Amino acid sequence: MVITMVKLTEEMKTAFSKVKTFPVATASKAGIPNVVPMGFCQLVDDETIWIVDNFMSKTLTNLEENPVVALYLWGPDTGGCFQIKGKAEIINSGEKFEKMKGIVHAAKPGLPAKNLIEVAISEVFQCSPGPGAGKKLL
Repeated sequence: MVITMVKLTEEMKTAFSKVKTFPVATASKAGIPNVVPMGFCQLVDDETIWIVDNFMSKTLTNLEENPVVALYLWGPDTGGCFQIKGKAEIINSGEKFEKMKGIVHAAKPGLPAKNLIEVAISEVFQCSPGPGAGKKLL
């Protein structure tokens, strides 16, 4: 699967910075959905999100079978709602993995930080209610 990466706008990056828990959705190869709340999500740059696997089970299995992931940015201070989609890569060694592990252990030393899920952002949609709901923004 070829993914064309897109860059988040300043408005989207600001919304990302205000979210504390991110609903992250995956699906199995058979299309069975799974959604979980994730606390360790970091915007690495305008095109890339890091998600930390501390306790993933179905999510990790789904990503191994089907690397497509979706999450949304919404909260009382985000000024809107954005759905972000992308392709995930599971990383469990190397420089990026070690950097992520350091970030996690500095914040919460007891967490395992088993895998880094690196998401290449490919699409962004409007998810606020109203006439623009579902509109592709990027």
